[in-house]
Amino acid sequence: MTSISRTTRGVYAIAPTPFHPDGRIDLDSLRRLVDFYEAAGADGLTLLGQMGEAPKLTHAEAVEVAAAVLDRTRLPVVVGVSAPGFASMKALTGEVMSRGAAGVMVGPPHTLRTDDQIVGYYAQVGEALGPDVPVVVQDYPLTFSVVMSVPVLRRIAREVPSVVMLKHEDWPGLEKISALRAAEEAGAMPRLSILCGNGGLFLDFEMRRGADGAMTGYCFPELLVDVVRLMGEGRTADAHDLFDAHLPLIRYEQQAGVGLAVRKYVMRRRGLLADDAQRAPGRSLTAAERAEIDVLLERLARRDPRAKLS
Repeated sequence: MTSISRTTRGVYAIAPTPFHPDGRIDLDSLRRLVDFYEAAGADGLTLLGQMGEAPKLTHAEAVEVAAAVLDRTRLPVVVGVSAPGFASMKALTGEVMSRGAAGVMVGPPHTLRTDDQIVGYYAQVGEALGPDVPVVVQDYPLTFSVVMSVPVLRRIAREVPSVVMLKHEDWPGLEKISALRAAEEAGAMPRLSILCGNGGLFLDFEMRRGADGAMTGYCFPELLVDVVRLMGEGRTADAHDLFDAHLPLIRYEQQAGVGLAVRKYVMRRRGLLADDAQRAPGRSLTAAERAEIDVLLERLARRDPRAKLS
């Protein structure tokens, strides 16, 4: 399977981890999701991130999820391996890379405070995992409470050769993308692939600023694929128009604490998940919230027939 690199582009759809109501992993729904993402035109998949409920899985379950996906698809697969210590991170990395993963994603521990600590941490990650494991840096200060400035990311790109990609989720973050691309153009740092998250909330303008695509989840990943493709074709007005039609649902799905429940509810309605259960602790939707989502889907279907659900 192809490894990710500093030139990777496209949409790496983040797959939620499906569960049965009793908390067991639903592998049938997971395989159905993988087939769906392939048919939707995703360029790769990402597993076991924040929306994949990775902290709720045991090591054996994380390997089981990754193995099921890797056995199902030829798409490149990035696996989240963030962990409190390098021993468990290295163990999971070894398991998934031996099965054909394209790389791993690592978020910073919340204890990092200074620039030197952040750079030093990723240098240690590179040493622990080895030079042959491509690493994605997850820059998500709203969740991790670690702020990675442009100078910090420049240093990581220069000093840690195995870091090849930035999962950009800073908010606001458009100026950061522009600054990183300007630094690359000036020769101040090697190129990093930049795939953006935040549920696609800013994807249209992120692409205009120089992002290479998306690494995120949304209950209509076809929209992410379409926006990246249209921007690549220079059809910016078409990309903005389609994006704007989905924006109310994207916004609703991005609510803190409820976003995964929204995503799983829609994916269940789309026939992709047998159940929209989360593993405890998890948040269920109220009847009022489900009704609001149904209104958003009905309105979206007027502009995008893929949202017309029975």
